[in-house]
Amino acid sequence: MIQMSFADNVNSFNKNLKYTGALPDNINVMNPYKENPDVLTAACEFFNKFFSDNNKRNIILGINPGRHGAGVTGIAFTDTIRLEKFCGIKLKDVKSFETSSEFIYKMIEAYGGVKKFYSRYFISAVCPLGFTKKSKHEKQVNYNYYDDKKLKDAAYDFIVSTLKKQLSFGINTKVCFCLGSGKNYKFLTGLNANENLFEEIVPLDHPRYIMQYRRKHLGKYIDKYLELLK
Repeated sequence: MIQMSFADNVNSFNKNLKYTGALPDNINVMNPYKENPDVLTAACEFFNKFFSDNNKRNIILGINPGRHGAGVTGIAFTDTIRLEKFCGIKLKDVKSFETSSEFIYKMIEAYGGVKKFYSRYFISAVCPLGFTKKSKHEKQVNYNYYDDKKLKDAAYDFIVSTLKKQLSFGINTKVCFCLGSGKNYKFLTGLNANENLFEEIVPLDHPRYIMQYRRKHLGKYIDKYLELLK
């Protein structure tokens, strides 16, 4: 039997990804793989390009996809600008910019570039599908899985099952890096105490926080990431 590569596992996971929990009123789920067939094509190209091997990788978990990053491209912390500039992949008829993606790719460049970084790390999210909520002005805005207790409770089984599936790709479970040292880290730590998925969870300051509030100290935060990720 032919062994599936890391890329094969991720692509199969994305193709079949479907939210199975309940949704509180006015909350919608984003599934870019179902909403735009070009997203699945581009995501498969990305993973085939950088993950077509059986390397063990460390996992980095964000919160959940946002409307301008993975909610558009299907690739964690990657907007269309970074997808084309650094990964050489163009998503047809779509443009997006995400500040978190800007930080992540500055860090990746400092690490040694996309090939080196992605040969060692896989970035995903605690909840692999994102959510939106209609604002007062009838606009859909990002909504995190932990922003509503009902959503957090409803999504729990989905989060656990999808995390376990992702560990089967070829993930090193000795350490998990968590993007966000507040609510995301607290939730993941509690989940891990119940499910025993990782030996250790290491928090990292969230890229959005850094870019929004600490941008003038960008170099310091990149150095901190590199020191921990090595």
